[in-house]
Amino acid sequence: MKNRFLLLLTCFVSCVRAAPEAVEVAAEAPEFIRVEETETATHLQTAVVRFTKGEASVELVGAVHIADKKYYEALNKRFEGYEALLFEGIGGDKPAAAPEAAAEIEEVPSEEPAEPEVAEEAPADEAPVEEIPAAKVPAKKKEKLDGLHGAYESGAKWLGLAYQMKVIDYRKANFVHADLSMAEFTALQKERGETLLGFVLKSGLKKTDKPVKEPSSLKLLVSLVRGDKDGLKRELVHTLGSGDDQVAALAGDNVIIGDRNAKCLEVLDRQVLAGKKKLGIFYGAAHFPDMEKRLVEGGWTKTGEEWMTAWEIAKAK
Repeated sequence: MKNRFLLLLTCFVSCVRAAPEAVEVAAEAPEFIRVEETETATHLQTAVVRFTKGEASVELVGAVHIADKKYYEALNKRFEGYEALLFEGIGGDKPAAAPEAAAEIEEVPSEEPAEPEVAEEAPADEAPVEEIPAAKVPAKKKEKLDGLHGAYESGAKWLGLAYQMKVIDYRKANFVHADLSMAEFTALQKERGETLLGFVLKSGLKKTDKPVKEPSSLKLLVSLVRGDKDGLKRELVHTLGSGDDQVAALAGDNVIIGDRNAKCLEVLDRQVLAGKKKLGIFYGAAHFPDMEKRLVEGGWTKTGEEWMTAWEIAKAK
């Protein structure tokens, strides 16, 4: 379990460390995650940004995957007010795992049902990915996602936080899956020659104009050895609060951000055409600078913004 958490720490830190000569400066994007300091605490906050188009409204509800439990409980309450809440999750429909209050589950079930196997050759100008003949998804694809879930669960435990998939109630009737299927995801990655690891490494070579407070490796190690959860969070919070800027800067011609956002907004259009007037999109905050751009290009107007606290860390005494 400790190894999984160290892997998660490495992912956080890799998003802000890069050799100066290799860094590409990215254009500043709209802010959907931030760190706010008060005299008594440090707060990691995510945005809720509202857009309207005609009689319809949609709120982009930014998320981090591990946070204070009360943050997810507040989101559960908020989600009850949407006619449709579009959510992310590569692979399939609603996650099988019940929320924490309903069941204690040691292993996080896979989010995706069996999906078609990707054809060896699939030119971009031919039939959509959904048309691929049916077959089971290779087990190794599921293992990759399961390993990520395990890392997040371990990280949440070591930081004294909750894991999104354990608290958010995805079983609600108004939850609508709005992400790529495993077949679509795999086919698009193959088409673009893209891998998850390659994307992470590429994001590490991006930086924004904002100064980034990098975590101290020594303080991280000392806090980890001492079991000082708040100490770990103090070192990581600024990295997490700025890392999404770098990931979002890679939006566009890629699968991880651009293609998934395009699929989400296709689902949004279908829901609006079906008569839904009050909608929400619950995605990682890194997706939203690109998604905002796509919404505005599609005729939506930004009309409001508020912030929710995901982490609240007491100042060291």
